[in-house]
Amino acid sequence: MDLKEQINNDLKAALLGGDRFVCEVLRGLKSVILNEEVALGKREVGLEDSVIEQLIAREVKKRNESAKIYDSAGRQELSEKERSEATILIRYLPEQLSEDEITVVILRIIKKLGASDVSSMGKVINAVKGEVGNTADSAVIARLVKNALK
Repeated sequence: MDLKEQINNDLKAALLGGDRFVCEVLRGLKSVILNEEVALGKREVGLEDSVIEQLIAREVKKRNESAKIYDSAGRQELSEKERSEATILIRYLPEQLSEDEITVVILRIIKKLGASDVSSMGKVINAVKGEVGNTADSAVIARLVKNALK
């Protein structure tokens, strides 16, 4: 079953189960996917799972950033809502690699590329992203690459 179909099935189950919050989150996700399909001219054929995973990761990142802003403004109820939405969306992402696992990949790629300083950071980050795909957050990759190239 592809990812889009799984999201649709989960939305149907949430509708039948009366879970309004999950319905709201999944409808929003379907909207994001549809907007991207239209923007890329792929409405009829749909998006690959890897592209949908990137969209979901972007939506999770938005929710986490909003939650931090709400926390700093003392708006706990809104922060909790954002985090709850992120938790629902994370279910559709592949299992995330630990920082140690990412570091192993980074060190291997640094050695392979012969990178020795921060000027080659972009090449290393792109190579790591190409290898790990959506199993690691871009910000974490960038931070770990920067630390490894110091």
